[in-house]
Amino acid sequence: MNSLTQNLNSVELVIFDLAGTTVEDRGEVPGAFSSALAEHGIEVSAEELKTVRGSSKRDAVLHFIPPGPERLSRAASVYAAFLKQLTQRYQTDGVHPAPGAAAVFQSLRDRGVQLALNTGFERETAALLLDQLRWSDGIFDAIVCGDDVKQGRPAPYLIFRAMEAARMTSVQSVANVGDTVLDLQAGYNAGVRWNIGVLSGAHNRSMMQSAPHTHLITSIAELPDLWESV
Repeated sequence: MNSLTQNLNSVELVIFDLAGTTVEDRGEVPGAFSSALAEHGIEVSAEELKTVRGSSKRDAVLHFIPPGPERLSRAASVYAAFLKQLTQRYQTDGVHPAPGAAAVFQSLRDRGVQLALNTGFERETAALLLDQLRWSDGIFDAIVCGDDVKQGRPAPYLIFRAMEAARMTSVQSVANVGDTVLDLQAGYNAGVRWNIGVLSGAHNRSMMQSAPHTHLITSIAELPDLWESV
């Protein structure tokens, strides 16, 4: 880890996950998922939901739909219910940035680092969060959503699309930051040099330690410390 930390000054792009990483996880996503599935007669446990955190939300819904001739249409109905539930929860309770997020973004900007977001949410849902946070303009060099790629995490394509939008050519200058095992698996599959897990969201330390990573930190508020320790 020391050699990785010493080389953090060569980071040119940091790609952040959204919910649970840069946005506080107050249970809105799993709550909306379980409620939407229950509306359609499908009961899932909290542990089962954890296994799909970080994935494309459409893929996550489909994961729980039993096989059958109406599987796709049923999945579409559940997904629509999920979006309705999630929107209501965020509109009622608000969208809250992770503590220290603004300071982290500014610290990286001051170092000349580009910033990107990638998320399993489709763009319409991501826009709801970003508008409430006032993050829609001027903070990120790229925002990549689940409907921008054909295959979500653990595939690396969200990361590659963010790199393309930020005009980056080398994964050796990229850091990936997320709160789920799938975030870290996507970073590994993309070959990024720094694959940083945060413990502020969906998955606990034991789960994150089992995934490929270069660093584990409590939250993104600790991210600048990795540079300060150089």
